[in-house]
Amino acid sequence: MRPHEVALRSYLRDTFPTLEVDEVVQESYFRIWKARARGRIASSKAYLFAIARNTALTLFHRRRIYSPISLLDLPDAAIVEEKSDVADLVNEQLRYELALEAIEQLPPRCREIFRLAVIEQLSTAEIVRRTGLAENTVYAQLAIGMRKCAEFLRARGERK
Repeated sequence: MRPHEVALRSYLRDTFPTLEVDEVVQESYFRIWKARARGRIASSKAYLFAIARNTALTLFHRRRIYSPISLLDLPDAAIVEEKSDVADLVNEQLRYELALEAIEQLPPRCREIFRLAVIEQLSTAEIVRRTGLAENTVYAQLAIGMRKCAEFLRARGERK
């Protein structure tokens, strides 16, 4: 594993800049050690990178990293990653615009509640306080919004 550590650390720093590389590497080595005890590993480099990637994703999701800035407060221009190609950037921009269009198609009350929950990331209690609606109404409107947005996106070729 040692010959691949420099490349692994570089990969992790580039791919997951917000995570602590040492933590991911240590956890990856531990998982490989456990896997090695179960049997032979055909390609140590490929196995190491796969385990490190999965470990980093697990740690990333556990931390639930999010931005406190509302989507409405972000500038229209996308933040461009140096490694992204034009096709990926255009695709992401089109998907973002399609999602906004889906939200705009919702009925007014549903759209308001959906924006408060999804875009402004307010809790149900805060939405209830702001709108004066019953908690069950908020939940029902969110469910309707999710269903209608999913239908809108599926009708336009989006799978998720």
